[in-house]
Amino acid sequence: MNSRPVWLVLLCAWLAAWQPLNLSVAAAEALMALPVRGWPLGVLLVVRVTVTALGMAAARSIWERRAGALPLARTAIALSGAVQLFVYATSIAPNNRMPGDTPLYVAATILVHGGWLIYLAGSSRVHRLLS
Repeated sequence: MNSRPVWLVLLCAWLAAWQPLNLSVAAAEALMALPVRGWPLGVLLVVRVTVTALGMAAARSIWERRAGALPLARTAIALSGAVQLFVYATSIAPNNRMPGDTPLYVAATILVHGGWLIYLAGSSRVHRLLS
């Protein structure tokens, strides 16, 4: 069978399209705040760009069924989740979340990133396609 599972296509879209779009919005806000917040925000922005690029590489590896796609995807998802949680836990990056909403963002991040990691770990079809 040559088709890709729907969830794997959604994962590729999330890594290759949603993550860069999310980064572009965050980067636009960060660049405006950079003179006020200084070098820690600059470092965070570089880290976010790097993690997003890793996710895009993982999506391409999955799509092209390359060797090492699964470990690369797991790493990209884990790092993306860690960076998001760091952003929510610190005041380095500008945000416009309502007071008290941060726990909801943290929970959503853990659910989404954890869900993708569980999917990649548990799907025998994905392992057959990418191993």
